[in-house]
Amino acid sequence: MTATSTLRARAGTDRTAYRSIDPATGQLVTEAPTATGQLVTEAPTATDTEVEEALTAAGTAFRDWRSRPIDERAAVAARVGELFAERADELAVIATQEMGKPVSEAREEAQFCAEIFGYFAAQGPALAADQALPTPHGTGRAVLQRRPVGVLLGIMPWNYPYYQVARFAAPNLVLGNTIVLKHAESCPRSATALQQLMDDAGVPAGVYTNLFASHAQIEDIIADPRIQGVSLTGSERAGAKVAEIAGRNLKKVVLELGGSDPYVVLDTDDVRESARAAFATRMGNTGQACNSNKRMIVTAGIFDEFVVELTRLAAALVPGDPSAEADGTYAPMASRAAAETLAAQIREAVEAGATLHTGGTLAEGPGAYLAPAVLTGVTPGMAAHHQELFGPVAVVYRAADDDEALALANDTPYGLGGAVFSTDPERARRLAEQLECGMANVNAAEAEGAGMPFGGVKRSGYGRELGPLGMDEFVNKRLLYIND
Repeated sequence: MTATSTLRARAGTDRTAYRSIDPATGQLVTEAPTATGQLVTEAPTATDTEVEEALTAAGTAFRDWRSRPIDERAAVAARVGELFAERADELAVIATQEMGKPVSEAREEAQFCAEIFGYFAAQGPALAADQALPTPHGTGRAVLQRRPVGVLLGIMPWNYPYYQVARFAAPNLVLGNTIVLKHAESCPRSATALQQLMDDAGVPAGVYTNLFASHAQIEDIIADPRIQGVSLTGSERAGAKVAEIAGRNLKKVVLELGGSDPYVVLDTDDVRESARAAFATRMGNTGQACNSNKRMIVTAGIFDEFVVELTRLAAALVPGDPSAEADGTYAPMASRAAAETLAAQIREAVEAGATLHTGGTLAEGPGAYLAPAVLTGVTPGMAAHHQELFGPVAVVYRAADDDEALALANDTPYGLGGAVFSTDPERARRLAEQLECGMANVNAAEAEGAGMPFGGVKRSGYGRELGPLGMDEFVNKRLLYIND
């Protein structure tokens, strides 16, 4: 079945409402107003008339928005960042109810969005400034200009309902592009909270428009001549579909897809502490991060002690309320369906010969709790070796030496990030230099910051967000030459 026919085949189910289901209980989130307005708990997908209205508004708004001085657009972006900071607690509660994120992590996510908008508000005008170029034979004047391209479509996931939007929207709003945003079907409250925040910050009507679009409608939106580019963060499968449709319609695409990042520990002065750091990284967002350390590759001399400590840490945790975050607890995954899928992947790996040291079991009831798991003995012949395990599962590989560690690290269809640890930074750097990924780190799990470009290679997608490169994707790099 082609990408087009797959999308069309799902059209019959697309009238299902966007719904906020609390993954801790499996129940619909109770609709209640917030300090800044009423949020949508359930919403039908948009009508075709509403889609047309959104595209028309975005196209009309673009003509005015692009004509404003970039400093004026940056000032609006700065205000968006301020509101993210001011509303961090409120936004955290929404994300925790909607996708199960521990409330402190949800608060940090909103605060990071404030940093992202602040970065592009401050740095964007300089990053988008005209650049003088040398001319042929020294005659005339040549300038490389960075100009907005038009209306962009953003297709965003549930795992970071604010951050994923912010890193796409912030640079493009400063550049002068306008945005139509299709959020995940499970995040209508987050989506409407973001729209309200943009409105309250002074983002003009049509410049940022949340749209509860269906999958079938997305195909038509991408094909619409008013859309000049598409950014998708999501699964490899979704990325392939969107890229095929966009390519057929000659539209620029940025894709941030799955990952199975290697986390290589060559040596350490404290094995248990290294295992604790690796486990804390893996459990971030309950393991539901594209660039999480899904494959831990540990040298033979410290492997056994490392696995014992991981197993102890995982086995000690019990299900807990993500809004309370009591010590010794773990949060639910984003949905029962996601937890069931991951449990099946673990079960299949064990049936194929892998060793499950602890966890991997689903809690009773409709909640989305899956006990954190530790797997070893995964081999290249198993599906789990090549799949992305999107949740609280630590897969640990034994490597005889640096060469085998590197071979295991690069033996994946993905190429998002990777990290190498050693008491000898130069030894770690030499291995990190050879990682086939978009973000390589030495003695750090990741380099997180608004100024740090984010993106991957291979089946993890293409294009970059954040940092200077985040301003350089959906932009017309126009040459202006003046013959004096």
